[in-house]
Amino acid sequence: MHTPPKQMTGVQLIGHGDLSQLQVNHSIDIPTPGLGDALIKVHAAGVNNTDLNLRTGWYSKSDQSSDDAGWQGNAIPFPLIQGADVCGTVVAVGPEADPQLVGCRVLVEPCFHERHGKQLDRPVYLGSDCHGGFAEYTTVPARYAHRINSTLTSTELASFPCSYSTAENLLTRAKVTAQDIVLITGASGGVGSAAIQLANARGARVIAVTSPSKADALLKLGAHRTVDRDSHLPDTVGTDSVDVVIDLVGGSHWPLLLNALKPFGRYATSGAIAGPIVELDLRTLYLKDLSLFGGTALSPEIFPALIQRIESGNISPLVAQTFPLAQIPEAQRAFECKQHIGKLVIEIA
Repeated sequence: MHTPPKQMTGVQLIGHGDLSQLQVNHSIDIPTPGLGDALIKVHAAGVNNTDLNLRTGWYSKSDQSSDDAGWQGNAIPFPLIQGADVCGTVVAVGPEADPQLVGCRVLVEPCFHERHGKQLDRPVYLGSDCHGGFAEYTTVPARYAHRINSTLTSTELASFPCSYSTAENLLTRAKVTAQDIVLITGASGGVGSAAIQLANARGARVIAVTSPSKADALLKLGAHRTVDRDSHLPDTVGTDSVDVVIDLVGGSHWPLLLNALKPFGRYATSGAIAGPIVELDLRTLYLKDLSLFGGTALSPEIFPALIQRIESGNISPLVAQTFPLAQIPEAQRAFECKQHIGKLVIEIA
């Protein structure tokens, strides 16, 4: 039986700002699992846009340094251990948690609708509203620690939770089927590359918007066609030509995405790396009978469906690069350069 030490090493975000706000701490008290909790020995944790956005205060709608820079429009609880993508082994459980979880390798569903045995009015997010996986140990509500039976390594498994559940959530919200043509922006990133695989698994036809240097890799991943992200969409994709847009980019080209949708088309987003403020012509929205969806909180069926797809081999991990725990600043710097396809993963133990 694993007996955790009293303290652990982790990387703490101590405030908003540059990479100096990420500090390695070797003397963090290991958390004690509370009511309904599981204590997890973290093996690996993926890097996400959220890690950079929280550090820089990007979510703030005021001055990017104030008390509204959290996902919920609240203040970040500094010092914060980030890391939403967690693969690890349960080493202890708190009261009312399933003791049979102890010793199991798990993937953590990063969106919690309950904590300490109580239902929440709004979900909280691992590594954003509470401590996450960029440390040797973390605690989560045990019901969100999903057993995983797979021959994949923990590093490979850590590439799945946030990106793939987000992509599956977007596709589910947009009701993607085998009859649909799906346009995916930011297609080489973690969520984008996941959306390619998951849309393909549904039988949909996928058009991936990416840079020319990444086109061949995305075709091999399952895209049926790629489009240069710097091209003029009406010329390369056409107007009224796709059923669904999965948008992870936003920015000034946003109106063209709605123009590309067929009447009764569906648009879903979970990101805005090119800019969160966009221009909407309401005539496009109502005259084409479009539906717009935001996708952050996961509905209950999303993560179990993802676990099933992983265990059945319907989707594959896409790990671009790995880093040790102490090199999280370097990992975030590499993430910001956007030269990778898939996920960057922190290997912890």
